[in-house]
Amino acid sequence: MSGVPEAEVRRVQRVALTGGIATGKSHVRRLLERLGVPTIDADGLAREAVSPGTPGLAAIVSRFGTGVLDAAGALDRQALASVVFADADARHDLEAIVHPPVVAATDAWFASLDASRYGLAVADIPLLYETGRDRAFDAVIVTACDPETQLERVMARDGIGEADARARIAAQLPTAHKAERADYVIRTDGSYEETERQVRAVVATLSREHLA
Repeated sequence: MSGVPEAEVRRVQRVALTGGIATGKSHVRRLLERLGVPTIDADGLAREAVSPGTPGLAAIVSRFGTGVLDAAGALDRQALASVVFADADARHDLEAIVHPPVVAATDAWFASLDASRYGLAVADIPLLYETGRDRAFDAVIVTACDPETQLERVMARDGIGEADARARIAAQLPTAHKAERADYVIRTDGSYEETERQVRAVVATLSREHLA
């Protein structure tokens, strides 16, 4: 016996949830929360990092100009998207502004969780592989669906045409490549029940590994 209390030995498993745009990450995250798994959304953290009055928003205006602001002085996400999805350099500049505070907030959130209460926690990070963040996690879950379903979802969700939707999909690493690198893949092009079954199976496996 080492004499070290179990609560000090164990830690919360850091699990990342990622996948291509419109492949069902948000739906899977909600299912995880229903199963009692704490989650955090990197997109939500990114919005906070560039809210009015923040250094992040000031940096975006400095780089992209006031044309990416709405009438109230807040970030116009659609206007910014039209710029960064058409220009890889602009997209990288945006990532350099937003990602550092998001990473810091995510790490602080994991550190705040009680390991005696939670065996695992999940961070929803859309650009996990693109930014090399996968190495910071114990396991990675990727959501995936067939390309045509993904295209239709992007068009419907964002209210854009096919060309713009394809450009947004192409701005990320292909979902198939992400799935190849993942520890777990959850398909979301079937029924809601089938997706939930997969989520429950992944949580059960991760929970067993935590107790091993």
